[in-house]
Amino acid sequence: MIRVLLADDQRLVRAGFRSILADAGDIEVVGEAGDGEAAVEACRELLPDVVLMDIRMPGMDGLDAARAIAGDDRLASVRVVILTTFDLDDYVYGALRAGATGFLVKDTEPEELLQAVRVAARGDALISPSVTRRLIAEFAGRVKGPGHDPRLDVLTAREREVMRLVAAGLTNDDIAARLVLSPSTAKTHVSRIMTKLGVRDRSQVVVVAYESGMVSPGWLAE
Repeated sequence: MIRVLLADDQRLVRAGFRSILADAGDIEVVGEAGDGEAAVEACRELLPDVVLMDIRMPGMDGLDAARAIAGDDRLASVRVVILTTFDLDDYVYGALRAGATGFLVKDTEPEELLQAVRVAARGDALISPSVTRRLIAEFAGRVKGPGHDPRLDVLTAREREVMRLVAAGLTNDDIAARLVLSPSTAKTHVSRIMTKLGVRDRSQVVVVAYESGMVSPGWLAE
């Protein structure tokens, strides 16, 4: 069972998500929180696989909560999915930098919500790739200017190639197909990249790729 924590200050929103998730045979809602501080404490107590986290909540907001979870070694296996109305503000890009796995729009279809939770739980891909790519493209241009990141120096040529594809939002299966690799080999490359960069999540690989200048918005379509 995939264990999910719901963090949103609106009870009706939490109830709606709980109802949708309850219909899935492989997902269990193990707790709820009405603000970021309560979400962090619930994570430490319940150790969920995935947190569906509203980005704007009273007190500790979703950004600070995501940062606290990402910075706690005891919660290394917890994946945070930010819930957004897609306002496109710097707050959202900051969530990626803070360690959020990705984003999910609140009006997403029920089946997409279930799939997003499953994808987040296995850590295989960013959530709502089209949304995440748009967010990254929107804010990557606001980065003050790429600078050399010494962590990239330890990557092999193949790992750099894979990293660029991860930054484009491709899944392991997509990467395997594009580079004519087996999915397991693609997954191994991604795991090694995260280890060498010292990051816990694919989304942080994306951030490093953009902020270092390795990729730019829309490069894959060029």
